[in-house]
Amino acid sequence: MNKYHISLVMAVGVWLSSCREVLEPRPIDILADQFVLNQASDVATVRLGAYAAFRGTAAPKVIVGDFTADYIQHNGTFTDYQELGNKQITSANGVAGALWGSVYNTVYVCNFLLEKLPTVPGVREAERKRVTAEARFLRGMANFIGATTFGNIPYVTSTNIDANKTIGKTDKATIMTNVLADFQAALTDLPEGSPTDGRPVFAGYATKSAVRAAMARYYLYQKNWAEAEASASAVISTNFYELVNYSDVVSKDFNNESIFEVGYTASDDPGTSAFGLNNLLVGRREVIPSNQFINQIISKESGERQRTVAFDFNAQGGGDNGWSVRKYGTPDEDNNNIVIFRLGEMYLIRAEARAQQGRMTGSTGALNDLNVLRTRAGKNTTVAANKPPLVTSATQAEALLLIERERLYELAFEGHRWYDLVRTGRAQAVMSAFSPNWTPKYELWPIPQTEIQRNPSLAGQQNPGY
Repeated sequence: MNKYHISLVMAVGVWLSSCREVLEPRPIDILADQFVLNQASDVATVRLGAYAAFRGTAAPKVIVGDFTADYIQHNGTFTDYQELGNKQITSANGVAGALWGSVYNTVYVCNFLLEKLPTVPGVREAERKRVTAEARFLRGMANFIGATTFGNIPYVTSTNIDANKTIGKTDKATIMTNVLADFQAALTDLPEGSPTDGRPVFAGYATKSAVRAAMARYYLYQKNWAEAEASASAVISTNFYELVNYSDVVSKDFNNESIFEVGYTASDDPGTSAFGLNNLLVGRREVIPSNQFINQIISKESGERQRTVAFDFNAQGGGDNGWSVRKYGTPDEDNNNIVIFRLGEMYLIRAEARAQQGRMTGSTGALNDLNVLRTRAGKNTTVAANKPPLVTSATQAEALLLIERERLYELAFEGHRWYDLVRTGRAQAVMSAFSPNWTPKYELWPIPQTEIQRNPSLAGQQNPGY
């Protein structure tokens, strides 16, 4: 029997002569003898490998989502982050390579499972269905991230290395159609799960709620407002999750709000790597919150969500404003995981979907969902005058801008801002006011230059302007 081997090496840091620190996953065509899937006992290892591969997308996606936007200013020495701070992103940027590589590592491992699992003897049917559904979910997530970041991308459906080396671009609309098909297939066979399983299991592995959360985000991006509302409501109505104190959102892994998150332990924490978020945001302070962002996050409207950041007078000096992001700590601090979906986002998705359908007020209106989050943001504020104000009326246009601001307060540094500005058509207006270097080309990320050079079908297919 042939052995199918998979490289699950997520990334290694290397220095280039330009002193650019880059973290790139090894190409798929460089395979290591790490995994085989020949018998039932192999399934658990490869299943965990799929989750490990997907975990590799998490930190680069946060960096793309928030460092590309108006949240940060450069404060260090790494060229990659200087490009992000100055809004002068190039196709050689290591973040592009890391995210692209992690997307396709995930796709490859999931395809491996989907190809091999049906023929592995001795696997219980219930396990086969669950693992197949997990692979469909994770592959759908990877392709969703790839398409919303890079636009048209190769759609890889097999583990044929030679064929995969020359796959050209597939249009984004087709990719997104296939993403939905993966989500719908996953929803059928994934378990509901239960908080009684323990939060690290319940939120650490795919469940029906995780897929519904993914579909809520998917439909929001696709402007299918009715389905976005329905999917978000389906998650909210399970009562499996609760809006915890916002301090717990900042400082506790696997809290009761988390729907799906990727976890780290002391032995596999990214630590001082080029994409270790604690290293970038706290240790090296390679990037720091922008002054504009600070003015917004410490506002009365933001309320207790200002716990996202902290000020240190001793760090102030030169171009350093003394502020740091607190959402990503160390293993010892119990907040080094990266959240993919949580309940707060579901309320925001539903609020936006309801506003887009013209429903502002009442128990099923957009403002009701917005006020749920503002109430949470003032929950532990003892002086009533200091609580975030609740909103009782707004036009549709006003409500949508309120929700945009609420997403900033609620989801800051969880990887959403740039994606939000692009999907709502607000990127040019917001970002050109923030940086004179911003141009419309930055509404897509560049295909990594190494991929253009490696794949002849991508020659001449770089995204416009790069």
